[in-house]
Amino acid sequence: MTTGSLTVDALCALLLDGSHRDDEECLDLLAHALQCAELLALRAPDDVELQIAGLVHDVGTVVDPHAMDTHAGRGGALVAPLLGARVGRLVGRHADAKRYLVATDPAYRSRLSSRSLETLVAQGGVMDHREIAAFALIDDLDAVLALRHADDDAKVPGKAVANLDTWRPCLDRVARGARKRRATRSQGIS
Repeated sequence: MTTGSLTVDALCALLLDGSHRDDEECLDLLAHALQCAELLALRAPDDVELQIAGLVHDVGTVVDPHAMDTHAGRGGALVAPLLGARVGRLVGRHADAKRYLVATDPAYRSRLSSRSLETLVAQGGVMDHREIAAFALIDDLDAVLALRHADDDAKVPGKAVANLDTWRPCLDRVARGARKRRATRSQGIS
């Protein structure tokens, strides 16, 4: 599947496929995605794009379960043409947000699961001072960090959450918005 060929139906199929995969955590990737989206809906009720980023943040792992070091960037690149640049950026930066938080918040490391600590190494380890300074200047830093915190908190086995069908209207709405923005840009309208 190329990044430009992803549809909402295909994305939902990928998310559903996550119910058969785990990230060596205590729950499958679909349950994790649904918990993450729900947490973001509670924490940022007016930011539907952030909620959808939470829903799709690990789609790169579903596509390639062995690429933990690149899953965030791969997932961001996959969803951006469908869901928009902002959703793609949020997804693409969520692993670096972990690296940033470990470097800047002394208490953060203790929140991470043992698997998340393992993947931290594969994802580049703790950021150095130069990386911290650059990451602190990214657009939408607060949203990226909110996604990261929800990602860390969305690991509760057996937690009851809304199913994927509940999120379909939001996925459709975000995809429509991304299409409209692309059409406006292609017409030269700002």
